[in-house]
Amino acid sequence: MTELFTEGAPVEDTKAPDGPINERWDKRRFGGKLVNPANRRKLSVIVVGTGLAGGSAAATLGELGYQVKSFCYQDSPRRAHSIAAQGGINAAKNYRNDGDSIQRLFYDTVKGGDYRSRESNVYRLAQVSVEIIDQCVAQGVPFARDYGGLLDTRSFGGVQVSRTFYARGQTGQQLLLGAYQALERQIAAGTVEMFSRHEMLELIVVDGVARGIVARDMITGEIETHLADAVVLASGGYGNVFFLSTNAKGCNVTATWRAHRKGALFANPCYTQIHPTCIPQSGEHQSKLTLMSESLRNDGRVWVPVKKGDTRKPADIPEDERDYYLERIYPSFGNLVPRDIASRAAKNVCDEGRGVGPGGLGVYLDFADAIQRLGRDAVAAKYGNLFEMYERITGEDPFEVPMRIYPAVHYTMGGLWVDYDLQSTIPGLFVIGEANFSDHGANRLGASALMQGLADGYFVLPNTISDYLAKGPFEKIDEDHEAVVEAREAVKGRIEKLLSIDGDRTPDSFHRELGALMWEYCGMERTDAGLRKAIDRIRELREEFWTRVKVPGENEELNQNLEKAGRIADFFELAELMCIDALHREESCGGHFRAESQTPDGEALRDDERFAYVAAWEYTGGAPVLHKEALEYEYVKMTQRSYK
Repeated sequence: MTELFTEGAPVEDTKAPDGPINERWDKRRFGGKLVNPANRRKLSVIVVGTGLAGGSAAATLGELGYQVKSFCYQDSPRRAHSIAAQGGINAAKNYRNDGDSIQRLFYDTVKGGDYRSRESNVYRLAQVSVEIIDQCVAQGVPFARDYGGLLDTRSFGGVQVSRTFYARGQTGQQLLLGAYQALERQIAAGTVEMFSRHEMLELIVVDGVARGIVARDMITGEIETHLADAVVLASGGYGNVFFLSTNAKGCNVTATWRAHRKGALFANPCYTQIHPTCIPQSGEHQSKLTLMSESLRNDGRVWVPVKKGDTRKPADIPEDERDYYLERIYPSFGNLVPRDIASRAAKNVCDEGRGVGPGGLGVYLDFADAIQRLGRDAVAAKYGNLFEMYERITGEDPFEVPMRIYPAVHYTMGGLWVDYDLQSTIPGLFVIGEANFSDHGANRLGASALMQGLADGYFVLPNTISDYLAKGPFEKIDEDHEAVVEAREAVKGRIEKLLSIDGDRTPDSFHRELGALMWEYCGMERTDAGLRKAIDRIRELREEFWTRVKVPGENEELNQNLEKAGRIADFFELAELMCIDALHREESCGGHFRAESQTPDGEALRDDERFAYVAAWEYTGGAPVLHKEALEYEYVKMTQRSYK
């Protein structure tokens, strides 16, 4: 494997304080430098992305008085993909008095991530979670309430308490609208300048420090440079490298990948999450998959027929001929096991020939028991919009027949490496939300993405970026600076190259082929031979892309083929790194399942002696360099995960 990468010096998070873990966040906030209100007006920050992390960060920094520029490629900040999140947001409020606490949320998250996340970051996330709910309620977010008017909660995978706050199946939408309103307030106040329909295509680094971005106006094609004292990336995850995923079609890796090429380490790229509750693919024509919220596993029971090849209608299969396999294999957690375990279990029963629906790639999610126990109206009140969405897509009524679900690519735990302050290895470049790697380890617990996005944006980043900005005033940089001109010209050259190839294949055809490769060899199960095969084919396909892609039209117009081509070019480079990362990690953990490393009963088998580290990769233009950050656990004992 040495031909694929080299190993460099270890990397270390020097910002996390020592001492008792429950005191570290307070210690860091007090130890960090502050910027007085008058000086904040002289400092500028660029925030790329307007989802929960980026929207809340831009709004909060604007409220503090900084000069903020906010960028999104959508036509409105409120169309960020966070709006599609369904099930809920975690917080250790313990309103149910069922034994929850900050300590338990911390423990569940570290265990759920299969002991591949940092203790300090995760404990801080658990602490801040309780503040998020208060913040959002104060904004008017319409969380579900019980009969007495108190905030309601429900359970999610990987936990045995009820800590997930929700707004039916529209939690992401309601939380994003709250952040969006806070952002719009600052836009009206003049502290935030909004640039919609702008895509970041390059990071500007001056003397090793992040000082701005190059962006393309997606309507006119104008290449613009924007300069600031610090840059914040909140551009989401990279699941669309698989082509078919639950992400919006526009989601891409370009913002973080351009930063990676400029020196930001990329951590754990192989950790991608397969969500167990997705509507199965209906045919080769499909270009996107639709998620069904994990909250459905609160009341829905997952099953398949006991016999292989049983094609009877579900209503015709008697109880004793049904296998409620999650309840059978994992009696303690049942249908609420974590996502990686539920996904692999679904794959296993389908591989055995017991899957349902077209091609046998599906399992049932059945609400008959819940409807009988609670009544149809109560089930509709909890899940009505999700049932309606399922019926519109499939033509089947979940009140009458069980849903059919199958795992699909959803979230990415990997991302740019950051320290405790959320700063990357490029000074002045901060990375928040799904774009960083920091909190979820090898598998994210359900309802924790919204929690991390808002924690980073509302509470963590505003308290840590001040320590960096207090070093100002910064040297003034203008658009004629050598590094700025170089970045701008590099973007123009890349666009001209894509437009000039004039080949015979569409960008989508390359993307679809790359996605199929990644799903086959770097998806739910990986092997040494398969990953090596994928790396060879990705390299061949990438060379073919740069000689055969056809991008019609011009730059100086709305050109979605040009947008796609640029993003796919970056996906090719990312895909190779993902496979190299997956190949070098000869263990199974969380969302990374190596067939060569499993227990006798088919569960993920970690190798803590060899792989208890974060893999942070350095871009070289050739073989990447691996930098390891050792993971040490003082407060949670590393054990083989069990949900049985």
